Amino acid sequence: MTSKQPLLPVRPVRAARARFPWHHFTMRFSSTPRGARLARRLAGERLDAWGVPYGSDAHHALTLTVAELSANAVRHGHVSGRDFRLRLTAEGSAIRIEVTDTRGERLPALPVAATALQDGGRGLLLVAALADRWGWYPCPDGPGKTVWAVLEVSP
Repeated sequence: MTSKQPLLPVRPVRAARARFPWHHFTMRFSSTPRGARLARRLAGERLDAWGVPYGSDAHHALTLTVAELSANAVRHGHVSGRDFRLRLTAEGSAIRIEVTDTRGERLPALPVAATALQDGGRGLLLVAALADRWGWYPCPDGPGKTVWAVLEVSP
């Protein structure tokens, strides 16, 4: 007589795969706080799919950078009725994050001094601390600017 064992849910096993030889992801989001949150969440999912696992230091740094750049696009680059664009590009061991908004006259700059009492203004300081390099360029195909950051991801 055999006893029947209850079937336990099987947890999928992630097969070992090559770490992003070359990938890219581009999407537009509404220029709202909800759009910025969605950009961060989708970027996190994409990074995990590319082999940068949830919970790793690299994943945290990348999603935090996406969150800060997206929040800045919503707060400082918002033009009514226009979206912002998130682009992630992975090549080699680096991931490039680009956030494009439609407000070209408000250019990003590091604050001269940030105090603990300020309500904001530390987002680009955080991006500068996390990224290996960052900057911005004017949008070549219309009004606006693109703020970018590159983070090296160690294997």
